[in-house]
Amino acid sequence: MAKHLELGKQGEQLAVDYLIKKGYRIEARNYRAGRGELDIIAWASEQLLVFVEVKTRTDDLSGGPEQAITQQKQRLLARAAGAYMEAIGYDWEVRFDTIAIVVKNGLLVELRHVEDAFFI
Repeated sequence: MAKHLELGKQGEQLAVDYLIKKGYRIEARNYRAGRGELDIIAWASEQLLVFVEVKTRTDDLSGGPEQAITQQKQRLLARAAGAYMEAIGYDWEVRFDTIAIVVKNGLLVELRHVEDAFFI
């Protein structure tokens, strides 16, 4: 597996572990719909479904991992979220979060969780 894919998988697992410790219930990972992929889908409560975009880097010299979540990426995430909600028949409250992770030498250096990171 390519290094950047391994880094991404490591970051997603760190994010899942973090969310579980915070009391989230993980519903799905890497859900694909069209050109969009939702890294993590989790329940923050019984009435709040959260779509989490995870960005992992080995440094944050270029402004941090979350800078990679462009308007275009947000639109793709929103479409994928809509497809998921339709597939499960869910029509209530949702939230889009980001988790930015910095890993050096295989170790977690920083994890930043932003709730309500963007609105669609």
